[in-house]
Order: sequence, then structure tokens, then C-alpha cells
Amino acid sequence: MRASVLVEPGRIEVRNRPVPVPVRDEVLVAVGVVGVCGSDTHYYRHGRIGEHVLRAPLVLGHEASGRIVAVGPEVSRARIGERVSIEPQHPDPATAQTRSGHYNLCPHMRFYGTPPVDGAFCEYVTIGSAFAHAVPDEVSDDAAALLEPLSVAIAAVRKADIAPGSEVLVTGAGPVGLLTAAVAKAHGATRIVVSDPDSERRDRAARYGASAVVDPAAHPVRELCVDAFIDASGAASAIVDGIHALRPAGRVVLVGMGVDELPLPVSLVQNRELVLTGVFRYAHTWPLAIRLAASGAVDLDAMVTRRFDLDEVASALEADRVPGNIKAVVDLRRTSAEEREQ
Repeated sequence: MRASVLVEPGRIEVRNRPVPVPVRDEVLVAVGVVGVCGSDTHYYRHGRIGEHVLRAPLVLGHEASGRIVAVGPEVSRARIGERVSIEPQHPDPATAQTRSGHYNLCPHMRFYGTPPVDGAFCEYVTIGSAFAHAVPDEVSDDAAALLEPLSVAIAAVRKADIAPGSEVLVTGAGPVGLLTAAVAKAHGATRIVVSDPDSERRDRAARYGASAVVDPAAHPVRELCVDAFIDASGAASAIVDGIHALRPAGRVVLVGMGVDELPLPVSLVQNRELVLTGVFRYAHTWPLAIRLAASGAVDLDAMVTRRFDLDEVASALEADRVPGNIKAVVDLRRTSAEEREQ
């Protein structure tokens, strides 16, 4: 098969790789669409994220959809031909975290596109059958791939304990921030304020469920007064301002990856009895993500603003620098169709 391989920071090559073989309870998926995430871009430019360091050639990409073309010996052959969205995780079933249901926190997790585990910018991948989620016809291949970032938003909204009537602040109107606003609306939040310094991003947020948008440089975010605060920016100033905007007993959920450390208003956290937590990927989110996408409650297709093929992965990884881009995808269906015509 053909695979787009990150050889070193800033250098992508298309190489031939063996087609993986599904074992035991795995399935083999012919990849259709793969979304480009900020983590992919970070590995491409810098070769590392925290303790995860590129030490050997790596296939990036973890937001993927496709079709099952083969199954391992423990999987029903009836699944062959099924359209699926891939939850790109391989947790160790024996760890305490996995057994307790928090499989996203498994210390032995093998996650697509995270060194040294290859991802989905290639023609075929294997995944555990339970992590290949069947999608209905109402969910397009693009949307099936983007159920992954939608799952991050679902995990954040759950941690924020958003319920009907909640008032929430979301800082950062990138893809995850936009989806967080949409999921908060689907959970019944009646006031959703999205803060972002970029006017174009604020305009998009209004289309994804925000009831109000603010420019943090011009509006005193600390005065908003909300029940929950979800940061999707990773910016230290946004996090501190958001904490100040919370009512007593409010919840802080940190999603954006940015600063490693920052000074916190500890007395404020104590006096208001605020709850502060983070989100690391997701667990048990795909069923809800599928329902939200299939019902139209969240429009994932509208997020796709740039499309590339497997030979253009380097360009896809630079698409975040193109004005107006929300989400770039690598569409392997284009490459396959062109090859069939030759």
C-alpha cells in the first residue's frame, strides 16, 4: 500500500508499506478520509509533542473513516463492507484504567499518529473491532472522520457538566472550540459565549451555536459570569480570564494544548469552590457523536474547507496557515478513483 510518511520534521515522503493484517478481534479498514489535526501539524513542524518524540519514520493522521475490507478470526465476516468511523485508540485491556472504563488514560495506550504508532495517512489500517464504529448513511465519509474531534468536544462538555439552562464560556474558536459550542447547545445550554481574538473565527462561532461572541482584547471576559468554562485555546491569559468569569461552584475544563505551566488564582478557586479538570482524548463518546452528526445537530460537513490527496499531505499539514481554513482533510478516495481509471 501507499503511505505518507513523516521522515523528519518538515519532510514527508510517499512510500510503499506492507498492508497490515488484522489479528484476533481486529478489522482491516480501507481508509477513505482523514482529517488534519493540530497535533499532526505540530509533529510535522517540530517532531515532538511533550514526551512523544519522533525517532523513526511515522505515518501521521488519527481522524479517519473508511470501509472494512477484512476481519480477524474473532470478528464476524458480516462486518466486511461496513462503513466505519475509527476511534484511533489501542488501550491495553488489562490495565486498571481500561478496566474501570477510563481506557483513554491507559498508560500503555497505542494511539494513531503518536510516536511510535503509525496513523491513517495511508491506504489501509487495522483497529480493534470495537473501535471501528459503524455509521449510518446520514453520516458522510467526511463527517465520519470528524467524529474524532467531535468526540473531544463531547468529552469536554461532559466534564463541564453542562445541562439544560447552563451558561458556558468557550475560549478559542478553532475546530474543537466550534464543536464544543455546538455540543453545548445540543446539551441544552442557553447562553454560549465564545471568545477569540480573530474576527473571522468569531463569525464562524456564531454559526456553530454561540449565542454571543467576544473579542477578548476589547471585552472584559472576566465579567461574563458563567456556570462553566471550557478552554480550547491553550492560551494562559484565556485560561486565567475564564476562571475569573465563573460563578461559585463553576467548572473549568482545559482542552487546548498550550502552556505547560501558568500561575492560577488559587484563592479564587478555593473561595468559589471551583472544580478544575482537563480532557485527554475521550472515552465512550462515539455513540453520541454519531447521533449528533446523523441528526444534523452538529454540521461536520461544513467544517471541511480544504481537500487534498495522499500525495499532498505536506500541503494539507500547512493548510492551517491559509486564511479562512477550518478543517483540511486528506481524501484517499480521490487517489483510489484515479488509480482505477489508469
